[in-house]
Amino acid sequence: MRRKNHHEDETTMKLLCLILVSYSLSSLANGFLPPRTLLHDNFSGTESNDFLTTKELCLRCCFTVDFQDHRRFEQRYYEFLDNFRPSEGPIFLKICGESACNGISNDYISVLAKKFGAAVVSLEHRYYGKSSPFKSLTTENLRYLSSKQALFDLAVFRHYYQKSLNLKLNKANVENSWFVFGVSYSGALSAWFRLKFPHLTCGSLASSAVVQAVYNFTEFDQQIGESAGAECKTALQETTKLVEQRLQSNGKVLKTLFGASELDIDGDFLYFLADAAVIAFQYGNPDKLCGPLVDAKNAGEDLVDAYAKYVKEYYLGSFGVSVQTYNQKHLKDTALSDQSGDRLWWFQVCTEVAYFQVAPSNDSIRSSKVDARHHKNLYHLDLCKNVFGEGIYPDVDMTNIYYGGTKIAGSKIIFTNGSQDPWRHASKQTSSPDMPSYLITCHNCGHGTDMRGCPQAPLNPEGDASNCSSPDAVHKVRQQMIENIDLWLSECQNLGRSYM
Repeated sequence: MRRKNHHEDETTMKLLCLILVSYSLSSLANGFLPPRTLLHDNFSGTESNDFLTTKELCLRCCFTVDFQDHRRFEQRYYEFLDNFRPSEGPIFLKICGESACNGISNDYISVLAKKFGAAVVSLEHRYYGKSSPFKSLTTENLRYLSSKQALFDLAVFRHYYQKSLNLKLNKANVENSWFVFGVSYSGALSAWFRLKFPHLTCGSLASSAVVQAVYNFTEFDQQIGESAGAECKTALQETTKLVEQRLQSNGKVLKTLFGASELDIDGDFLYFLADAAVIAFQYGNPDKLCGPLVDAKNAGEDLVDAYAKYVKEYYLGSFGVSVQTYNQKHLKDTALSDQSGDRLWWFQVCTEVAYFQVAPSNDSIRSSKVDARHHKNLYHLDLCKNVFGEGIYPDVDMTNIYYGGTKIAGSKIIFTNGSQDPWRHASKQTSSPDMPSYLITCHNCGHGTDMRGCPQAPLNPEGDASNCSSPDAVHKVRQQMIENIDLWLSECQNLGRSYM
């Protein structure tokens, strides 16, 4: 048989299919459900120092219905080799999550790459950004979008990239040590990748990893109350009551005040207002909300006006959220566009993990009118049905059975969380053998603090923690992370493996 030359080998690998285990529409209830405030990746900016690289590379991927269907789509990925020591350096796989992946962000992974002499690679999540198999995102066409499919993509990409790197370095049968990283939903993917493919990685970092699917996520709102503190919590609760009253008496005027007149459905509007408050605590900017709101309350000023000012100037302004994200008319749009991530994420929300943020039975911050529990007020389930059609329902029990939830039976997984982050209640917060869990405690330690520093949005180059209220708390956990990573990589190298 004629031997292939290097050019032919490289061409063959570029055409390597990411074989996807497909699921019929009847199994759509096994998707993944993250909430709206989890979705928006506003922490990556556009400045040149916000990314290690933005040079796009492409992999030709396939998806199958019955293993006879070999249609292919392009999946975007990135590599950063500036710190890589080819002889013994590891490969850090940084997982991209539920938004377009426009490069490898210059967060704390750049510091780790320098320390360990690592290459950094990142694969865009299927369907998001430029990695969509379809131009029309109908519910039928979304049947290949799930966390399970994403994990298979990562596994095959890891195999492809190792071979590609060996060709580039003119080496044969070399296996570098691999370590996986992720924050938020991609943090959950990082933990699940280690769980499902332990032979492909030495370990993983699961930062603010939402590994527990939750139907009624009341702990989310309760954490907002704790993070706000007594004065701010009271001001937020009074604001919510005033909003509910004015929504009944003159809803159009109220929505216009908040710049949200397009939200015809009251539930969408109330969700929008709840998220606007959440984001201040989730991403380490509590004083931007609590300062002016408490001042307005103490001065006897209109709390609704004060909150509307915050929403328009910060949430819609500097943070950059679009009101249409909350508009179910927008979520029903099946045309592929730069704004499709909203629909894609809600599909994952409505099929696997729910994370339905509902008001606790008492002492809530958010409006109780957005509630999944009462038979007369099924906002979240109505949204799933309205946007995606009949039969779309999050089977959280099956998701937690499949992955284990917070009882995940993995090994060599580092879990980290910020004390003020409401999402930590869907993460693993207790250590177990070979799976340490670290909590970073400070006034502005939110979602992904270990990787992003403070505040968590906008992006801090190299995850700068100097603006955290307790930088030492961040440095302590980072040192523990480094010790774990170093130990597990060393164990891999001592055994001559790319995994443990």
